Amino acid sequence: MDINRFFAELDSYFEKNDTAGVDAYLTASLQTAKEEEDYAAYISICNEMIGFYRSVSAFEKAYTAAEDVLLLMEELKLEDSEHFATTLLNAATAYSAGGDLSQALRLYRQAMQIYERILPADDYRWAGLYNNMSIMLEKAGEDREAVECAKKALAIIEKQEGGEAQTATTLTNLALVYFKLSENDEAKSCLARAIALFEKDADALNEHYSGALAGMGEAYFRDGEYENALSYYERALEDVKRHYGENMSYGILCENCAAVCGAMGDEAGQRRYADRAWEVIGRLQGKA
Repeated sequence: MDINRFFAELDSYFEKNDTAGVDAYLTASLQTAKEEEDYAAYISICNEMIGFYRSVSAFEKAYTAAEDVLLLMEELKLEDSEHFATTLLNAATAYSAGGDLSQALRLYRQAMQIYERILPADDYRWAGLYNNMSIMLEKAGEDREAVECAKKALAIIEKQEGGEAQTATTLTNLALVYFKLSENDEAKSCLARAIALFEKDADALNEHYSGALAGMGEAYFRDGEYENALSYYERALEDVKRHYGENMSYGILCENCAAVCGAMGDEAGQRRYADRAWEVIGRLQGKA
């Protein structure tokens, strides 16, 4: 199987925002790799599936792909390799996004054990692990530990040349934890830096840009500046839809917009966004 051709065609579907096409193409390509017994391609495609299904909130499909590829890699005696650790991180991030925090933590720790054996302490791949663990720990309510993980990630990423987007993503994650700790000034400072870094490349804004925009919407909402809050939330909505379609994050952002409209006394806007949120979240939760 020509893996370069696979990625080129996959990118063409993403560029068209054709999520149905991505799904069908991934499924067909995985079957081809299986029939050809091309295990390297099979592993690459499964990892793409995990990330894609996570991004569109099809979590059960992400879990199935993760279990499938991890089992295959174990059968191929790859469980102590960097590739196995990368797949563990990918799977853990999907479980974290889907709310299965105990499984996510188990996989993160397994990846950490591999990294401790094969990577120096300042390797950039540690940053990805710390970043994702920070997100998961925040969801679990371990906010101080989440801040420490995010700071460890930031210290590594800031030393990497061309790491602006990763730095911005880490700053966004850190800001969200500061919000939970009611350290709002720290959060707003992180978000201002993140947005400035993302916007350095306005023609190719990173997929995590929406998180920084939504964070700034939260910051303005907490400050009582509702018009600015709505503006940032609406920009985040547009960016999420551009990258992923109307996924769970889109639905939650609609709920946030409804709350802001309510605080502004805009009953029509509140109803409109609340109805949209109900439609999107209901549809996603009804998936098999």
